[in-house]
Amino acid sequence: MEHKCIEIVGARANNLKNISLKIPKKKITIFTGVSGSGKSSIVFETIAQEAGRQLNETFSKFIQGFLPKYGHPDVDAIENLSLAIIVDQKRIGGNSRSTLGTITDINPLIRLLFSRIGQPQIGPSHYFSFNDPNGMCKTCEGIGRIVTLDLDKALDKEKSLNEGAILLPGYKPGNWQWKMYASTGFFDCDKKIKDYSKEEYDKLAYSKPVKINSAIVEGMNSTYAGLVERFISQNIKTEFEKSEASRKKIEPFITEQQCHNCGGKRYDESILASRIMGYSIADFTALQVDELLELIQKITDNNVKPIIKNLTERLKDLIQIGLDYVSLDRETSTLSGGESQRVKMVKHLTSSLTDVMYIFDEPSIGLHPRDVHRLNELLVKLRDKGNTVIVVEHDPDVIRVADFIVDVGPQAGANGGRIMFEGSYSDLLTAKTLTGEYIGRSLPIKSKPRTSNDFLETKKSNLHNLKNVSLRIPKGIFTVVTGVAGSGKSTLVNGVFAKEYKDAIIIDQSAVSANLRSNPATFTGIMDQIRKLFADENKVSAGLFSYNSEGACEACKGRGYIETDLSFMDSVETLCEECCGKRYKHEVLAYKYNGRSIVEVLEMTIAEAVNFFSQKEIKNKLKYIVDVGLHYMTLGQPLDTLSGGECQRLKLAKELSKKGNIYIMDEPTTGLHMSDITGILNLIDRLVEKGNTVIVIEHNLDVIRNADWIIDVGVEGGSKGGQILFEGTPGDLRNCKESITAKYL
Repeated sequence: MEHKCIEIVGARANNLKNISLKIPKKKITIFTGVSGSGKSSIVFETIAQEAGRQLNETFSKFIQGFLPKYGHPDVDAIENLSLAIIVDQKRIGGNSRSTLGTITDINPLIRLLFSRIGQPQIGPSHYFSFNDPNGMCKTCEGIGRIVTLDLDKALDKEKSLNEGAILLPGYKPGNWQWKMYASTGFFDCDKKIKDYSKEEYDKLAYSKPVKINSAIVEGMNSTYAGLVERFISQNIKTEFEKSEASRKKIEPFITEQQCHNCGGKRYDESILASRIMGYSIADFTALQVDELLELIQKITDNNVKPIIKNLTERLKDLIQIGLDYVSLDRETSTLSGGESQRVKMVKHLTSSLTDVMYIFDEPSIGLHPRDVHRLNELLVKLRDKGNTVIVVEHDPDVIRVADFIVDVGPQAGANGGRIMFEGSYSDLLTAKTLTGEYIGRSLPIKSKPRTSNDFLETKKSNLHNLKNVSLRIPKGIFTVVTGVAGSGKSTLVNGVFAKEYKDAIIIDQSAVSANLRSNPATFTGIMDQIRKLFADENKVSAGLFSYNSEGACEACKGRGYIETDLSFMDSVETLCEECCGKRYKHEVLAYKYNGRSIVEVLEMTIAEAVNFFSQKEIKNKLKYIVDVGLHYMTLGQPLDTLSGGECQRLKLAKELSKKGNIYIMDEPTTGLHMSDITGILNLIDRLVEKGNTVIVIEHNLDVIRNADWIIDVGVEGGSKGGQILFEGTPGDLRNCKESITAKYL
C-alpha cells in the first residue's frame, strides 16, 4: 500500500503553534508566508531535520561521529518520510582547487577525452588534472596563482641598505637577517636602491639560493637567496604553521599574482601541448559552457562517442538551468548563492534515485524574471521522475507551478506559526491571507523620480566579462542595477565600483556574527545601557546582568545548555538544569527593572521592548529594527539563528540614522514576502532623504519600478554580457529595445 502524504502531527519548533499538516507525496508543494512566519521551521527544522536524523541512525556510531548532528525536532510525530536532499543557498565554497568543472564531475570526462584523442598522446587521464602531481604546473602547484612578496612594499627605493631600505619585519640595520644582505660584499650599502644596476637589483630581489663563503656572514648561514626567495621559504611555504600574530605581521607584504610559468592555466606545459582541434585542456575549460558544447559537437571520432554523449548531456543541463555563461574553470568560491544552488540542482538531475524528497530554499534568488521558467521546468522534471518536491519561496512566478500550497502566518514571530491556507494556486488567489491578497498585485512605475547632476564614475574596466565599461552612479539618489544572471552586475558594482570607492558600505547577506553569544541587544549596542539601568535601579554591579561575565550561571558558564562529549558517539546538548536555559545565576533573576527581570527583558520581542523602555537612545535604536521588519525577533535571540535576508536587514537597521554615505545592497528582497517590499522601498527612501547614495542590485520588478535611476547590464550572461544597455529613469527603460528587463516591466 502506498502512502500518499507526509503527515506531521503537533509541530512546535520555534514559533509553530502545535500544527498538524499533510503534504502530498510525488507533488510540488510550495510554502509561502511572510519572513519569520515559520515556513523554515516546518520545512527545515521539522521535516528535513527528522529525515536527516533517521537516515544517520542507520549508520554505525563510529560513522555518525563524522556526519552532521541532528537533534530530535519538537514534534509529536512525522509519518511517511522519504530520504531528504536539501538544495540550499549555502555557497559551495571549496578551496582554490575546486572549480565548476570539478564539482559537476565534467572535468573527468574532458580528461578522458584528452587521454584518448589529444595529440600528442600523453596516456593516463589523471595526467590531465591540475590536482595531480604529473599534470600540475610545478611553479604554482596547479593553483594558477602564486603568493609572493610585494617588492613595492618591502623595499624603500629612496634609501640605501644602511638607511634601512628593507622594510620587512626583522631586517633593521644591524639585525642578523639584514647582515645576510649587507655583509655579503655583493652590494654598496650606502647606495640608494633606485641607483642599483639591473644586475644588482635582481641579485638583491630575485636571486635563487646560492652557496657563499660563510666566513663573510660571521659563520651564520652559508646560503644566500634574494629577498623574494627567502620571504617565500620563510613565510609562505610554512604559513599554516604560523601563529595569527606573525601572519598579521607579514600580511601587508604579500601579494597574489598570476603564475608567470603557466600564465594562470594551472597545467604543466607538457600537458598543455596535447591538443584537440588546436585547443588544449585549459582552453576547453576556459570556454563558456555554451561555446564548449558547440566545440565538442564537432568531434566525430567514433572511439569517443560515449564520452561526447555524456559530456553533451551534462553541459546541456547546465545551459538548461541558466548557467550557459559560466566557464568550467570558474572557482566554486566565486559563485553566488543562487548560482551555487543551481549547480547543486544539476547534480541531482543526473541522479537515478526516485521517491526522494527534494527540499529547496528560495531557488529563484538571483534569477532574472526571464529565467524563472527554467527553474520551474526543473522542479517539474524532478517531480515527474517520481520525487516529492518541497519549496520555500516568495516569487509569484514560482508559486504558480505548485500542485499544493501551504501559506504560513498570519504574521511573523510570535504572531506567526499557524497554517493559514492549504490548497491549489487558483484557490490561493481568492484566499483571505496576505499571500492571497498580494500575489496578483504590482506597484506602479515611479512617476516622479529624483534627479541628480553629480555622478560618481569609475575607471573603464574589463574585469571578468566587462567590455571596457565604466559605471556612472548619480549622487544622492536611488539607483538600481539590473540585468540577467551573469550579465556583469555584481562585477561592476562589487568588483569595480566598491574597490574604487572604498568608503562605500556594503550591506549584504553574510552572517552578522556567528557568535553564539551575540544578539540584537548586543549588536545594536544597547545591551550596555540595559545592564546599566538594572545596575542603577538595584545598586549592584552591571557585570551581574551579563551572562558572559559575573552573572553567568556557573553550571553552564552562561551558555544555557551543557554539552556532554561521549567520545566516539554524538556529543549531547542538554538544557542546563541549574538555570533552565536562562543562562543567568538564580540571584540575578531577583533584580527587577520596571517589574521585569533581565531574562524577561531579553525574551521580549523588539516591538514590545520599544514600548517598555522610555530612554530615547534605546527606543530609537530599537525603532530602526522595527522599521526593517524585524519587530518579531526577541532582544536575546542568538544572531546565528538569522536567515541571510534577516542579517541583511539587521545591518540596514544600523545605518538608518546616518547621512552622506554610499550604500550598496545586493538583492535586499531576498527572503521577503510580497507584502514587505513596500517596507524595504520606504527604508531606501529614508536613506536617500538623509542625503545618502543608494545602489541596489536587484531582479525584483517592484523595486526596479521604484528606482530613481536604472542601469541595465546585458544583453545576456557571460561573454554576451558586460555592456551597459541603458541608463535612465524607469519610465524610459520601457523604450529600450535591447533590454530583457524592459520586456518584463
